[in-house]
Amino acid sequence: MNFGQQLINGLVMGHAFALVAIGWTVLLGVARLVNFGHGQMYMLGAFVTWFAIATLGMPYLVAIPLAIVIGVLVGLLMQRIMLQATIEQNLVSIMIMTLGFGYVLHGAAALFFGSTGQILDTPLSTKEIAFGDFWLTWQDAAIVVVAIVEFIVLKMIIDRTRIGRLVRMVAEDPKLAELAGVNIRNVYLGVFAFEGAAVAFAGAMVGPRTPILTSMGFDEVIMTFVVVVLGGIGSVTGSYLAGIALGLFTAFFGAMVSPAYTTAAAFVVLIAVLVLRPGGLAAGAR
Repeated sequence: MNFGQQLINGLVMGHAFALVAIGWTVLLGVARLVNFGHGQMYMLGAFVTWFAIATLGMPYLVAIPLAIVIGVLVGLLMQRIMLQATIEQNLVSIMIMTLGFGYVLHGAAALFFGSTGQILDTPLSTKEIAFGDFWLTWQDAAIVVVAIVEFIVLKMIIDRTRIGRLVRMVAEDPKLAELAGVNIRNVYLGVFAFEGAAVAFAGAMVGPRTPILTSMGFDEVIMTFVVVVLGGIGSVTGSYLAGIALGLFTAFFGAMVSPAYTTAAAFVVLIAVLVLRPGGLAAGAR
C-alpha cells in the first residue's frame, strides 16, 4: 500500500463527501428534516452537467450554473409540494414524500438520459498533477478547493449575517420565530433551494470522478447520511470534519481490507462514535 497516495485519495474523497453533504447539513440544521431524495438530486446534477457538455456543447463553466439552476428548481418544487407537512413537522409524511420524490427523479432521469452509464469528461478531469510517485487530477484539486471555500462562506453566512440569524431562529424554534415576525415559509423554501443548488453543484464537481449512473444517488444518500450524523446534526464544521474523516477511513480501509465492505465498516464507525459521543464529532459547533 502506498501510504502517501492513499492519503491524497482519502483527502480528495473526504472533500467530495463533504461537498455532497453540505446541503443536507443545512436542511437538517434548519428544518430538522431528512431528504431521502438528496442522492437523486446529486445524480440529476451530474447528468445535467454531462448532457449540457456532451449534447448541447456547452463549456464546463457554463454547464455548472445550468445544473445549479435545475437543482434550485427541483428543491423549490419539492418543498412547495410538502410545505404544509414541513410547517406541521409531520416527519413521517415528509420522509415518505422525499423518498418517493427520489424514485421519481430516478425514473425520470432513466427515461430522459438513458439507463446506461455515462462518463463526464471535463478540462480538469483529463489533466493530472504528478509529484514523485503521487498524483491527482486537476478535478480532484478543484474539489478540495471549492469544498473548503464553500464551507468557509457558509459558516460566515450562518454566523455573521441577518440571513444566518433568521435560519438559526427557525432551527431553534419555528413557532417562536413565526411569532417574532419571521416568514418561516420563505426560510424553508430558501433552505430547500440552497440544498438543491449545493447538491447539484456537488454533482457537477464530483461527477467526473466516477461513471454517472441513474442508480448512483442511492449510494450517495447513504454516505451523506453518515457524514451528516457523524458530524453532528446541523453542524457545518462537524460535517466538514466528518467528510474528511470518512474519506480517509474509506481510502485506507479499501486499500488494506476491501472496497466492498467500506459502507458496512463506515456504519460500524458511526455507531461507535455515536455511542461514545452522541452529538457527533463537533457537538455544540455549528
